[in-house]
Amino acid sequence: MRTAPTAIAAALLAALTLTACGGNDGGDAGDGGKTATASPSGDGKGAGSGSACVAAKTAFEVGPSSAAPAAGDEGAVPVTVTNKSGAPCTVKGLAHVELLAGGQSFPLAPQEGAAKDAEMTLAEGQSVTFTIAYVRGVAGDAQKSADVDKLSFSLPGEKKANTYDWPDAEVALQSGGTLDATVGPFTPVGD
Repeated sequence: MRTAPTAIAAALLAALTLTACGGNDGGDAGDGGKTATASPSGDGKGAGSGSACVAAKTAFEVGPSSAAPAAGDEGAVPVTVTNKSGAPCTVKGLAHVELLAGGQSFPLAPQEGAAKDAEMTLAEGQSVTFTIAYVRGVAGDAQKSADVDKLSFSLPGEKKANTYDWPDAEVALQSGGTLDATVGPFTPVGD
């Protein structure tokens, strides 16, 4: 139900960042999200878009999350990706995300409406984020939830997984043993 407002908000944010990109190149690296000018390129031909962003030349930050307060409530865990390559790089598509519970791995489906071929170019020091939306499960009920302990993800086109502690509570299970969780598209970081 929130897909349309999220997509509209992301499009407006992208338009505002593109309009605001006029010559402010002097941001301090410690203020990462305030000067981001990641630009979406739906045609996949972004001029001078650079090579693909890779984990070895990016920095990641998981959280802070918007934890679901009780079973059945929705929560969100953002993952921020910052270009540290020294040159522009591009993310095209969606991050591959799995949540791990004990020895079991749960690959996440894309959020409804998330474009699998969307492309964004990041200048050096710029950031994008993707969000894992989930429904909190029932604590201690293995039939209705998974006690997730790790979050594993890779950038589009990469096989190397980056693993972090899951910052929130258990995640609800849907029928068929899949988690009630999805991964959203990359969006620019900014106010």
